[in-house]
This record gives sequence, C-alpha cells and structure tokens, in this order.
Amino acid sequence: MDIGSRLKQLRKAKGLTALELAEKIDITREHLSAVENNMKSISLITLQKICDVLGITLAEFFSAGENTLSPEYMELINNAKVLTKKQLKILNEFLKALKEKNDNV
Repeated sequence: MDIGSRLKQLRKAKGLTALELAEKIDITREHLSAVENNMKSISLITLQKICDVLGITLAEFFSAGENTLSPEYMELINNAKVLTKKQLKILNEFLKALKEKNDNV
C-alpha cells in the first residue's frame, strides 16, 4: 500500500491543507509533505493522530481496496456526519429527487 498517497487522498477528502493537518498533529508541513510523497516514513503513533483528526480508524486507513470511496464520496460522508437528523432527512430527500431527475433525463 502507498501510505503517502492514501494519506494525501484522505486529507484532501476531509478538506484539510497539509499545513492544517500538520499543525493538528504537531509535525511540520515539510515532514507531512515528505510522508505524502513517500520520502519519509511515519510512526504508528503519528499515523493514529492523523486518523483521529480525519475521523477514521487505522483499519479504515488501511482498507484501501475495492471498497475505498473516492475523495468526493468521502467529503460527502464527512459533511453528513455533522448534520442533525432533520438535516440528514432533508439531504436524503434532495439526493433522491436529484437521482429521480437524473433517471428521467
């Protein structure tokens, strides 16, 4: 598995810049960039901190197989996680209407 690319994909899906993530886990942006470009390795402790910030488990980080969602889907899910039940209902109704409109085109 390409840990650097996976990290970059998940960071971008969460809408974080390299600087923002680096500051949250107390490393330099340069170090994070080197990790994302597979030029440096990262400790398991730091990787756990990254996963905590991204709102995922280590298992989810390493589950980059067929079931891996695109950054767009990850962003949608992360945005939906903070919605109220009422907001989720409205979002689902909107998505269903959008799908129906698309099916009729």
